[in-house]
Amino acid sequence: MALGIDVGKSGCHRILVKGRNYNGFAPFFHPLSRGFRMAEVTVQDGLAEIKYIIGVASGKGGVGKSTTAVNLALALAANGAKVGILDADIYGPSVPMMLGLPDGTRPQVEEEKYFLPVPAHGIVSMSMGYLVTEQTPMVWRGPMATGALMQMLNQTRWGALDYLVVDMPPGTGDIQLTLAQKASMAGAVIVTTPQDIALLDARKAIEMFSKVKIPVLGIVENMAMHRCSQCGHEEPIFGEGGGQRVAAQYQTEVLGSLPLDRLIREQVDGGRPSVIAEPEGSTAQRYGEIAERIAVLLSGTDRSGGPQITIE
Repeated sequence: MALGIDVGKSGCHRILVKGRNYNGFAPFFHPLSRGFRMAEVTVQDGLAEIKYIIGVASGKGGVGKSTTAVNLALALAANGAKVGILDADIYGPSVPMMLGLPDGTRPQVEEEKYFLPVPAHGIVSMSMGYLVTEQTPMVWRGPMATGALMQMLNQTRWGALDYLVVDMPPGTGDIQLTLAQKASMAGAVIVTTPQDIALLDARKAIEMFSKVKIPVLGIVENMAMHRCSQCGHEEPIFGEGGGQRVAAQYQTEVLGSLPLDRLIREQVDGGRPSVIAEPEGSTAQRYGEIAERIAVLLSGTDRSGGPQITIE
């Protein structure tokens, strides 16, 4: 079954199935079009059986957010949970490649209205990367991209999941706000590096979630230490203690720290993230500890400190 995106004369983008307009999956209209109408699918249709939706966010790109999101999803699944991941980065989808799925992988369609998420490594996923080729740029304005994302979220039959991890695009724009407001997130995880410039943007991401009353579960400090591939020596080339300072400022916690390690990059580029490639390795164990802590926070069994944020 062939899916693709067609740009019609009216300026709208349509999902095509077998060369025809995909009934039930509403066209992605140009924001000036007055004909835009979401397909007759409610938010509850796609998300009704999901216990917790977790947003993985960052104030800026390049801090390892997607790598963290994928490994977190896999670590939650390794603990026995049913897990899905939504690649919410419309402009730069990377989850299909990180899960080792080849270009051209397409989701199955059910009732000409719903996507079935694509399975890989024991989790299921949905991404704009499944609807276009790797070379296709998404030249869309904000409202079009937001509409497309919400349709992927709501018109995917996720089924019964313990966790849906949402790999959010970097920044604090309209896509992030729409997701935060409409996806009924149970909590957010902020990914940053210890570098002062990255921490500035991490604070903005925390502030955004505070404004829409979504608790920040904690901070993942990525690239905290550089690990030498020859001798194993570690040094904090991006600085030390940045994540702890931000966590203290916003009354949250550091969920864990990951090193700047070439092997992490090689594994995720090869489609076998660290949790899958070396499940007994130190990196996989760190992701596992982060996943366990998030599960505890979401279950409500830990009341010490909590994820609530106070903005002075």
